[in-house]
Amino acid sequence: MEEIYEVALSKVIGEFHLETIYLPDLPENIKITCARVNQPGLQMVGFYDHYEQARLQIIGKVENLFLAQLPKEERSRRLEDFFRSAPVGVIFTSSIDLLPETVQLSQKYHVPLLRTEMSTSEFMAALISYLNVQLGPRITRHGVLVEVYGEGVLLLGDSGVGKSETAIELVKRGHRLIADDAVEIKRVSATTLVGRAPEIIRHYVELRGIGIVDVRRLFGMGSIKETEKIDMVINLEPWQQGKMYDRFGLEEQTTEILGIHVPTIVIPVCPGRNLSVVIEVAAMNNRQKRMGYNTAEEFNKRLMESMGTDL
Repeated sequence: MEEIYEVALSKVIGEFHLETIYLPDLPENIKITCARVNQPGLQMVGFYDHYEQARLQIIGKVENLFLAQLPKEERSRRLEDFFRSAPVGVIFTSSIDLLPETVQLSQKYHVPLLRTEMSTSEFMAALISYLNVQLGPRITRHGVLVEVYGEGVLLLGDSGVGKSETAIELVKRGHRLIADDAVEIKRVSATTLVGRAPEIIRHYVELRGIGIVDVRRLFGMGSIKETEKIDMVINLEPWQQGKMYDRFGLEEQTTEILGIHVPTIVIPVCPGRNLSVVIEVAAMNNRQKRMGYNTAEEFNKRLMESMGTDL
């Protein structure tokens, strides 16, 4: 069974500076559990099939004008049907002047009533993005998340392979730490994963032989970041003699996290290898691929053309 996450209405109010018109309870006790929102245009004409009361309802100028033009008795009936359905909250946009029946019915059926100055399209886009982050499915993975040249790199590997030491070296080279040891990963869209550190260990790194160090205090505010998207996964593993490692980069490997396939490479660890430099190159190469240029494919193409010419 999929776990359900929630966010308090008080956080939504604070994030978007919403005007509170009526609240049946303290806003921190009202929980939002659905990242989708709804414009109840169809509900205002009586169509309630597939209606989800768990969605925040957004009423803009068009819906409000439609209601205002109805005869008073018809308007009151339709608004009563709507508020009787007990939506989790109703938000009016564009600083709309509310109809008298709206406030009365929200109080009668204990439905939170809020208002914003933002336009409907602008507010809905921002609200959906915010709710996707707050309510997205999530897992915690053992690893290290760093930002390298703007790329979110998730370092995975067995305990003691050198993930934390590599992260510190990357920080010294000007990159940023997001999480060490435990990475909380959220799926915020169909293609995007975002990682962060659990609050209790945020900005801390464990180095064997030294202990816990505070990266923010040692290296400054520029060395850390609260959240970062995950653009690639690097698996660090001890060098295995005789194992064939990819030397051209033609093999496209991925790691599935929360249903999203993230580009992945395996880097063997052995004495003498400068992992921080290797990871920097891997990050830049991954960024180049996303921009449409694949060095391995280009080299293979040139090699095939050269072989054809020689023949």
